[in-house]
Amino acid sequence: MTNEDMLAALLAQARTEGAELVTLRAIAEEAGELGANRALVRIGLSDEAASGDIDELRELLQAWRDAKASAWKAAIDWLVRGMCALLLLGIAVRLGVPGLLK
Repeated sequence: MTNEDMLAALLAQARTEGAELVTLRAIAEEAGELGANRALVRIGLSDEAASGDIDELRELLQAWRDAKASAWKAAIDWLVRGMCALLLLGIAVRLGVPGLLK
């Protein structure tokens, strides 16, 4: 019996016998499972290779996060180096080092 058939049977049972708590829970569970399966089919993750695809996506996402963090670290590092260079240049001008070079 497929999920659609099970859901249809549960709905028919609820209609004829009344909706008891057990029946309502079974309907909700079957409907949730059916919806989840449909969603997986729509995004292409319903086959046997889906777990491998998800693992690859996680690795790719982690690599992206690592690269982004590394890029920010490098940018901040270069900014700090530039500020230190400007500070040293300002100190050298203040001390009269350009006059010593002439």
